[in-house]
Amino acid sequence: MKKNSFLKDIILIVFGTMFAGFGMASFLLPNKLSSGGFTGIATVFYYFFGWNVGFTVIILNIPFFIYAFVRIGKKFLIKTVIATFLLSFFIDIFEYLPLLTNDRLLASIYGGVLIGIGTGLTFKAHTSTGGTDLIVQIVRSFKVRISSSKLLNLIDICVVVLNVVFFREFEIGLYSAIAIFLDGVLIDIVFEGINFSKLVFIVSNKNTEIVNMIHENLKAGATEIYGKGTYLNQNKVVIMSVMNRREIPILCENVYEIDRDAFLIVSNAREVYGLGFKSIE
Repeated sequence: MKKNSFLKDIILIVFGTMFAGFGMASFLLPNKLSSGGFTGIATVFYYFFGWNVGFTVIILNIPFFIYAFVRIGKKFLIKTVIATFLLSFFIDIFEYLPLLTNDRLLASIYGGVLIGIGTGLTFKAHTSTGGTDLIVQIVRSFKVRISSSKLLNLIDICVVVLNVVFFREFEIGLYSAIAIFLDGVLIDIVFEGINFSKLVFIVSNKNTEIVNMIHENLKAGATEIYGKGTYLNQNKVVIMSVMNRREIPILCENVYEIDRDAFLIVSNAREVYGLGFKSIE
């Protein structure tokens, strides 16, 4: 069962990185557009220094892989490394395809959609393609009081501004914003939800270890709710937590490393108010 689950994740990663690589190499890269993150930075190196985008993405990720090995966990990191290398491979392969369009509006739409679908599939495999997702985890490890979605948006904005400055074309920023927006929307749709926040319930006999993991690895809060299991008529502790949907893959990996018999429920949280989320103005 464990092997079948890993094989399923690898298949999702292959198809996910293939979609994302095609969207990047065939639509965004030829038109100097950016989807944010490390691929946006790699685009600048591609046009100014002639470096392959895939190669640059791997180089940029190496220091964050080393950090993630210590902070996130081996299993998550292994699949993240695989996904990052596959994405880099597909970007470099699809780069040799004939130009499909030089219309930047079409390129931003189709590129954003394809990258969003691909990234969503990799998230369903409980992993990511490295880059900004790992940066977010590093920043949050310093107990910064800001949500992951805001951090990701801030990083993407900085990368797009970098592209605009280097290429000296304001339109690049406008079209890239369309690609980034569609990227985010498609990620949410593919990953079974339209909201950034997820409400999580965990039932486990190792609740103390899981709560500590949520605090230390995800820098998130949790609430213990006392209840009773009706099947065996036993008292139970239910862990409730709200977090960004990008953190769910990390949560799943860590929970099932601690307790393979844990019962985990993830649902959409339509509106979340409080520390680290929305504030009532």
